[in-house]
Amino acid sequence: MTGSDVTHPDPKPPGRRYSGLAPDERQRARRSAILDSALEQFGTAGYAPTSIKQICRGAAVTERSFYESFPTKEVCLAALYDDLSAAMHAATLAALGKEGPDLDALTAAGLEAFIRHLTVDPRRARVVLIEVVGVSPDMERRRHRVLRDFVDTVLTIWAAGGTQPPGRTQQLTATALVGGVNHLLADWLMDGSRDDPDDLVAVCVNLFAAARAHWDGSAAPS
Repeated sequence: MTGSDVTHPDPKPPGRRYSGLAPDERQRARRSAILDSALEQFGTAGYAPTSIKQICRGAAVTERSFYESFPTKEVCLAALYDDLSAAMHAATLAALGKEGPDLDALTAAGLEAFIRHLTVDPRRARVVLIEVVGVSPDMERRRHRVLRDFVDTVLTIWAAGGTQPPGRTQQLTATALVGGVNHLLADWLMDGSRDDPDDLVAVCVNLFAAARAHWDGSAAPS
C-alpha cells in the first residue's frame, strides 16, 4: 500500500448531532432559551422569588443544562443584564448615528431610542432598573459601569458641539441627568406604567436642553 493510499482518521471526531445541531450549537440554543426564560421570570415575578427550577421549566431544559451555562442564578442575572444593557446601548448609538450634527436633535434621538427600548418591553425595564439593584457588590459595579457608559455618551455628544471639552462640572451634570432618566423610568414602571412614553421623552429632552443651555450661557463671554 502506497503513502497515498493511507487514510488518516480525524484526531478529534465531532460530537453527535441532535436535531441537526452540533453540540456547541445546542449549548448556545439552550443558553439563549434559559436567558429568554430568565427575562420572563425576572421581569414579571422578580429575581428574588424566582427559582432555577422555574427558569428551567420555562426554557424546557434540565437543571443540569442550566448549570452547564450558569453556575448560579446570579451569574444568569448578570448575563441577562449584560445582554439587555448592550442592546439598549446599541439602540441608542444607532439612533445617534442617523442624526446630523445638531446637538438638540442628537439628544432627542438618543433619549427616545433609550426610553423606547425599555418601555416597549416592561420586562426589560424591570430587570435593568429594579431587579439588579442591591443584589450584590458585583451587580452594583456592573450597574455603575453601564450608567457611566451612558454618561460618557452624553459627554461625547456635548464635546462634539462645544467650543471647549466638557469639564468636571459637565461630567457631574451628565451623571445627574443620566441618573434622573434612570429614576424616571423606574418610577414609571413602579407607578403602573400610566404615563405615555412620549411624555417621558419630552421631559428628558427638556432637562438635557436646559442643562446644556445653562452650560453654554455660563461659558459665553460677559
